[in-house]
Amino acid sequence: MCRLLGYLGAVCSLADLIQAPAHSLIEQSYQPKEMTAGLINADGFGIAWYHAYKKTDPFVYRSLLPIWNDRNLPDLCRYVASHCVLASVRSATPGLAVDLSNCQPYAYDGLIFAHNGFIENFRRSLYRPLADLLVDELYQNVHGTTDSEHIFALLLQYLRQYEPVIALQQTLRQVVALAVKYGISASLNCIFSDGNYICACRCSSSSPAPSLYYLHTGTSLFVASEPMDLPHSPPGVKWHRFPENSLLLAQRTSTAVEIGQFPQAIADLVSQ
Repeated sequence: MCRLLGYLGAVCSLADLIQAPAHSLIEQSYQPKEMTAGLINADGFGIAWYHAYKKTDPFVYRSLLPIWNDRNLPDLCRYVASHCVLASVRSATPGLAVDLSNCQPYAYDGLIFAHNGFIENFRRSLYRPLADLLVDELYQNVHGTTDSEHIFALLLQYLRQYEPVIALQQTLRQVVALAVKYGISASLNCIFSDGNYICACRCSSSSPAPSLYYLHTGTSLFVASEPMDLPHSPPGVKWHRFPENSLLLAQRTSTAVEIGQFPQAIADLVSQ
């Protein structure tokens, strides 16, 4: 299992998102409260973000060090500011290598993506069936061995045909159908963004799904595996737990972040 953080809203520093909160992603790496598998997230980490003022491809910083032990991170967090960020701390699934190609978030074609969960016995179960679904370009872009990167590739394929919510639903439907066919479980909490929207889901082929929460201030949206105490958060604003098998889509405007679809049930995906 991993711990995730997604942010969309006003431009702010990585320090305010990654370091400053009580029970921050750094603390969640060594003292998580709601992980259902594993004890710590010490198998690397990554941060992806968009330029605050220019239209460019996203930037990604990844490290094999535990997030609390990377001496470059404090300076990076002081320097970088963004309106859209994804971050992940990793607890590697047994059998999947600890290397940079397996560290999240992933970025491709202007999109960033992170996944918390696992596909049971991935290399022996759904590795080949998922790979066989991919067009050659996206198959060639899978550089690591994780279930997460294959899920992202499948999502990218659907995003070329559908808008984000439908593309995510189609991805989840396909993975869950394969999990049922091969008699294995799949946990599929995902967050992805193009810098203007964030789409996130809490989904699993069997209950309980990994934890996922959101906080909406009106001008910003936070999505995280576990709630954290944010600096300068407006009074009365609180974290809400995603219902099981639900998704959220939020769009950034010039003055606010608007939640367009939430909760949207995806229970039919896991009941078929």
